[in-house]
Amino acid sequence: MFRSLRVRNYRLYASGQLVSLTGTWMQRVAQDWLVLNLTNSGTALGIVTALQFGPSLVLGLWGGVLADRLDKRKLLLATQTALALVALTLGLLDVGGVVQYWHVLVLATLLGVVTSVDTPTRQSFVVEMVGRDDLTNAVGINSTIFNGARILGPAAAGLTITAVGTGWAFLANALSSLAVLAGLWLMHTDELYPAPPIERARGQLLAGVRYVLGRGDLVLTMVLVFIVGTFGMNFQITTALIAKQVFHRTATGYGLLSTALAVGACVGAVLATRRTRRPSSLFLVAAATVFGLIEVAAGSMPGFGSTAALLVPAGLAMLTFTTAANASVQLGVEPTMRGRVMALYLMCFMGGTPVGAPIVGWVAGAFGPRWGMVGGGLISSGAALTLGLIVARRRQVALTDLATRLLPRAARPVSRRVGRPPGDQRRTAAART
Repeated sequence: MFRSLRVRNYRLYASGQLVSLTGTWMQRVAQDWLVLNLTNSGTALGIVTALQFGPSLVLGLWGGVLADRLDKRKLLLATQTALALVALTLGLLDVGGVVQYWHVLVLATLLGVVTSVDTPTRQSFVVEMVGRDDLTNAVGINSTIFNGARILGPAAAGLTITAVGTGWAFLANALSSLAVLAGLWLMHTDELYPAPPIERARGQLLAGVRYVLGRGDLVLTMVLVFIVGTFGMNFQITTALIAKQVFHRTATGYGLLSTALAVGACVGAVLATRRTRRPSSLFLVAAATVFGLIEVAAGSMPGFGSTAALLVPAGLAMLTFTTAANASVQLGVEPTMRGRVMALYLMCFMGGTPVGAPIVGWVAGAFGPRWGMVGGGLISSGAALTLGLIVARRRQVALTDLATRLLPRAARPVSRRVGRPPGDQRRTAAART
């Protein structure tokens, strides 16, 4: 289940990430709470989120090109240092009592610019630490670490904000960056599995785009990730508004809702470590549909406790979908294309947030905080079902193909294939990929 941790370099990376990501989640909660205290506006919070993730739309693919050209470890040392300096600046402004809304806007934008290079580099660096055979396991462990930090971070942020204010949460994040920097510095570079670096040349950005557009499986995954990420995964906005405006809770209440979501996500990530092969398109469609339906139910709950309880399975379904999508993309690409393809994947995953965050914030302000979450779930599940039906129709998937993937062996029905000549082996194989 945790076989990737046998690799020394990955152990260093993973332990540093756990500390650093805990600080990152402290900053996310503190930043959202700071904006609400400064403005008391869901729209203002949505704008900050949009500025933080917006650079991924413009610079994300360029960041992927850098990841393919340069030494990923050295590039991560630079980006992680820059992220620490941004957190330190915001913390000092807040602790000094001079922070204003425009400060948060500027620093959120800088954070987004650095992240547009850091994230595709981190994603494509994982396989260079553990090798291709252990990649799916490492992706699951990465998600477990991310969501373990997602449990610890919001809880620690809630206590810190209540005790000493939001500024100290930002300073804690800056300090936590030292852990991941130390892990990167102490790695044995001769034990890495580096992809061959590409030479600087014209047209490398477009080459990455053409590569993805020529692969129907990658296009389906990225469209799904874009829609679900844009409308369904804005929990940093919806849970903050529900905690503050529906249940009239403090930052501790917001932290509890975030922690409930993270508990389920952590369970989903742990289960993902057992995955040994590339997830199918049908599995991705089913996971996105289930996530959207559970999100609708969570947003409809009448009480704080029932909302928190439904956020646990919502987190599990969310991580089941995202880890499967990540593994599907990484295992389906050429090594020399991995940085650019992962950049495109992350542009879809995070780059839609600048579009979705203001919309979700506006919907929550116009129709009530619950509708931000309910609407996101309806769009996610509806889009997943529609895409699934389109793919099934084009591939003429038979009922037995569906049963093979969705039902236990003992419960699988015997069904005729519909719309496909029995001897057409090529289309049968295509339907199963």
